[in-house]
Amino acid sequence: MTSGNFFSPSQLNQVLRLPELLLKIGSLKLALAALAGAGLVLSACGSADADAQKAGGPQGPQTVGFVVVQPTSVPLVNELTGRIAPFAESEIRPQVSGVVLRRNFQEGAVVRAGQTLYQIDPSLYQATTNEARANVNSASANAEAARVRANRLRPLAEMEAVSKQDYTDAAAQARQTAAAVAQSRAQLDTAQINLRFTRVPAPITGRIGRSLVTEGALVTANQATPLAVIQRLDPVFVDIQQSSAELLALRRAMAQGGLVPGEAQAQLVLEDGSPYPITASVPFAETIVDPATGNVTLRARVANPQGLLLPGMFVRARINQATDTRAFLVPQQAVSRDPRGNATVSVVGKDNKVEQRKVTATRTQGTNWVVTQGLNAGDKVITQGLGRLRPGAAIKPVPANQPQRIAPPKSDGK
Repeated sequence: MTSGNFFSPSQLNQVLRLPELLLKIGSLKLALAALAGAGLVLSACGSADADAQKAGGPQGPQTVGFVVVQPTSVPLVNELTGRIAPFAESEIRPQVSGVVLRRNFQEGAVVRAGQTLYQIDPSLYQATTNEARANVNSASANAEAARVRANRLRPLAEMEAVSKQDYTDAAAQARQTAAAVAQSRAQLDTAQINLRFTRVPAPITGRIGRSLVTEGALVTANQATPLAVIQRLDPVFVDIQQSSAELLALRRAMAQGGLVPGEAQAQLVLEDGSPYPITASVPFAETIVDPATGNVTLRARVANPQGLLLPGMFVRARINQATDTRAFLVPQQAVSRDPRGNATVSVVGKDNKVEQRKVTATRTQGTNWVVTQGLNAGDKVITQGLGRLRPGAAIKPVPANQPQRIAPPKSDGK
């Protein structure tokens, strides 16, 4: 007999076959005694079953554990894909034509704004500058002579010692020579600018890439191919793509109430699945939809002091776009799905009976489902003992994870 005074099926079968074996060996008295003993055993088992039913065993209400749910504020976090873009980018192109004499930087290094990157042969531009300066000096001399002549003729014209036409011509000549000086000086400025352009500087501070030209290469003004590219990588931008349908649903939900705008921040997840330690801010969202993809671009900005984020790198961004103030957090084990995928939960109903409800649970947060419809404040959601529950069944609800006390057996004095 096993624990609880019950026979296993194999033991009970052996007890019932005992009289048959004794008859075969010719012991009638022993066979009759064995039959009487088997009857007593069966009656004892039947009385034990009856006692178990009276004690509220398998026929009694099933004990289940529940949690009381209340509405809470749950952030609406969307996980979107994004690409890293440099904060600033500059393509270095020559503004004058000539032969590259020197490259004054190391590829991959950080360069400063104004630093000379390439030196183009300045010989031709130096000569043009010298010529323009000489032209300025010549024009200035002619202008001085014309001005002095006009000043001398002015009092003579007033005394009518010379004709007024001679003075008018001299004054006009002085103004023409002054204009020639201004033109020569403008040509000198242009020549000096072109001479300065033979030094190709860095327009921004950042990390420069590989050089696309070598020393001795002939470059031309405004050529299509850049000499090199400089990128500023601290901070960097994260261009995040979100479908226009998701954005439209979010805006409609916020207009209907229950959702409030969340903090414009994003937590980045790198390609290897590790989280990026610095939180990104999301200050900008485009107002147009890309007709090719149907997505809207959200631009985030994040610091990159260690240079982990590189342009073109793929990342995932978890953005808190809104906060639902009327959502319920329900443990995942309490939510089940029907064949159509609809979410259902079992709650403690009236008279401690099981009530099954359809709920809306489209996303999770940690170990909980976020339920937005189908529950009310104070509902008792069953989370333990769900294996054999049926709608309408009587249950004995207790708070979930409450330790059950087992009392010692009562002494009957024997």
